Amino acid sequence: MTTAVPLTNNTQLSVNVTTKSQEQSLYQSSGAIVAAIVVGVIIIFTVVLLILKTYNRRMRVRRELEPKASKLAVPPPLGHNSHSLAQQPTVTFIPVDIHMHSR
Repeated sequence: MTTAVPLTNNTQLSVNVTTKSQEQSLYQSSGAIVAAIVVGVIIIFTVVLLILKTYNRRMRVRRELEPKASKLAVPPPLGHNSHSLAQQPTVTFIPVDIHMHSR
């Protein structure tokens, strides 16, 4: 008894295998690229956060160390308006008697 062996096209099978492996490698490489971008963004945010944190700390220390008496004793501004700014403006109200003449 003889059995018929089905003929398969080996070239089509190898093309499908190579196509799937290329697709898999593309998916893997795109996933790796996305992961690298995410890690890069996280690293950049971390560096910026650390820079801002150290800047804030330095500025706070500088504010705490500077003398506070210089802020309280502010000299009057110099110029042609310095005399008028030093004096407080006063308003005097003089009531005027209004007489209504009836006719």
